[in-house]
Amino acid sequence: MNKKILIIISILLIVILALVTIFIIDHNRMKNNEPVIFSTWGENYNSKKENNITENMNVVLSLEDEISENSVWCGTFNLIWNDLKNNLAKQDIIFTPQIKLVENLNKGTFTKEYLSEESYYTVYDKASLELKEKIEKDIKEKFNETSDILNDFDWENVRPEDYFLYAMLKKEFEFPKEFTQLENGNFGEFKNVEFFGVDNTTENEVKEQIEVLYYNTKDDFAIKLLTKNNDEIIITKGSNEKTFGEMYSEIIKKSENYEGSKSFGENDTLKIPNISFNIKKEFKELENQIFEFSTGDNYYIEKALQTIQFELNKKGGKLKSEAGMMVNRSSIVIEEPRQFFVDSEFAIFLKEKDKNLPYFASTISDISCIQENVEKEEINLKKEDNKL
Repeated sequence: MNKKILIIISILLIVILALVTIFIIDHNRMKNNEPVIFSTWGENYNSKKENNITENMNVVLSLEDEISENSVWCGTFNLIWNDLKNNLAKQDIIFTPQIKLVENLNKGTFTKEYLSEESYYTVYDKASLELKEKIEKDIKEKFNETSDILNDFDWENVRPEDYFLYAMLKKEFEFPKEFTQLENGNFGEFKNVEFFGVDNTTENEVKEQIEVLYYNTKDDFAIKLLTKNNDEIIITKGSNEKTFGEMYSEIIKKSENYEGSKSFGENDTLKIPNISFNIKKEFKELENQIFEFSTGDNYYIEKALQTIQFELNKKGGKLKSEAGMMVNRSSIVIEEPRQFFVDSEFAIFLKEKDKNLPYFASTISDISCIQENVEKEEINLKKEDNKL
């Protein structure tokens, strides 16, 4: 009997230990705003990742695209578009009719030269399960990452003439000194927003990692945050430019012309909201549009996807972005638009089905022969009068 009791007690202790372990893990995950493994344990908690709070953000594909109030851009899609244009099509991608989005992508403003080699991975090749496996292996080795988009593509029905293009960008950066966690405050109409920055309790060493680019008013300024890494974070407020490219050019111009102090002063303060979003976007406006390679072969984009995950807090931040595009060979022949206007001399035939000769034929050059109430243009009458 004692032996049975010991076994039961041992099992109960193992179960309790397991529950305590899971509770600690879930509690830490909720603390870091991550999805729980087992339960929220009665706490009022919803993971941002589970709720996909960033689904309403507008993703733009180039620095030239017009932006709205909540827009985001990352260069990964530009990298695969450059490969599509320069290495596969070997000419600009032209839709019929052409769209502004594609015109901007064709400009190729953002290229690999703006990235360090260790921060990105790109590949393009004939689409196959072997290519998918290669990408999975490569990004695991280079970034210790898995893909969030590869399984969204149709790998089972690819043909030998189809292509797949892929890019991943991964950045992690850390501030030399942690910023101060500030009290929650207001952001526009929103309350209880988390902020970090600089107040009167912040050490001077923290202020040294801030560079003022310009400051005109509290609603018109730009600052640069320095990191331990090779990355700089530029934050601006008050710009009314319509594209990210124009906005960045404005920052550079204002900074060059700014005559005030670019050092963060002893009495200066800084407040930045914590940022965390995870976006996955399919660009349907690019899909199923026929375009031509320089070889004369017709292709279309079967699916185009991009993800952007970004975080920024008092310690630093991280960015992970993927872009993928399946490009399929099209059997459709692109032809110039044709106009079948029967508006001058023509011929007409009638024949029975399966007969080799028509049973009626006519040519028509004077429409007044077959239609009443038609009039000749005055200009023609004047010409005839002059001849007389």
